[in-house]
Parts: sequence; C-alpha cells; structure tokens
Amino acid sequence: MSTIQIYTDGGCIGNPGPGGWAFVAIENGGEEARKGAVRETTNNRMELTAVIEALEYVRGRSGMERESRVQIVTDSEYVRRGISEWIHKWIRNGWQTTDRKPVKNKDLWMRLNALQEPLSVEWGWVKGHSGNTYNELCDSLVQEAIRSLPAQDN
Repeated sequence: MSTIQIYTDGGCIGNPGPGGWAFVAIENGGEEARKGAVRETTNNRMELTAVIEALEYVRGRSGMERESRVQIVTDSEYVRRGISEWIHKWIRNGWQTTDRKPVKNKDLWMRLNALQEPLSVEWGWVKGHSGNTYNELCDSLVQEAIRSLPAQDN
C-alpha cells in the first residue's frame, strides 16, 4: 500500500477577510501543488477548505481509495483535533458543542468527514512558520492565492 503525504494550509488577511488555501501532495518522489482564494472568509474556513480540496484531489485519482494511505499534515490544531477528536461528539450531540452552541463551519466539517470516511487517513500536525519546507511552501501559495484576487470596487 503506497502513501501519499499532503501538507495543507489556509489563511486570511483580516479575519474575516480575503483568504486563500493551498496543499502540496507528495508521492513517489513527485509533487503536486494546488491553491485557491475566496473574497470574504475566515482563517478556519480556509484551513478546512485546504484539507477538503486535498482529499477531493486524492479521491479524484483512480484507485486511490483502495490502494493508498493518506497522511495529511496541517499547522491547524483546529482541523487536526476537530476531525480526529471533536467531530464524533459533535455528531452525537446533533452538531452542537459541549456548551450547546451550534458547531461553526458545520457545512465544511460534514463535507470533510464524508471525504475522509472511505480513505485511510492519518492526521498530523506541524508548527506553522517553523521552517518545514512544505508548510512554508503552502503558506507562500496561500499568500499568492490571496494576492491573485482582483481588486474589489468600493
């Protein structure tokens, strides 16, 4: 069984504000990078979107569901802990937090959960801005994506 390692990142200028997401997939010595941007969003939504886009990339490849393990590396504890720990309680509690408030970004959490279900996913974490080559690359791609947004007319 082969392993595909994917680094993800998301960010915003302001929170909320213009945001971007990126991922770099590493497999068999090759790399594939993708990025995107949204005019008005939050940092957490972009962190989640980066992982969703990465898993959609994996699922879109022939045979990936059966033949590969996926290692997602994020610098977001919100994403890592959310999908590996908190989501089970949220689902049991009808998508409410322990203090009975609606889970923020429920739409993205539901999508992420559905995408990762049939895959063998390992969730990892790396400290952001700590010199990790792929985390730094993702951060650069996020910034490029945000800068690519057309200027907004006032």
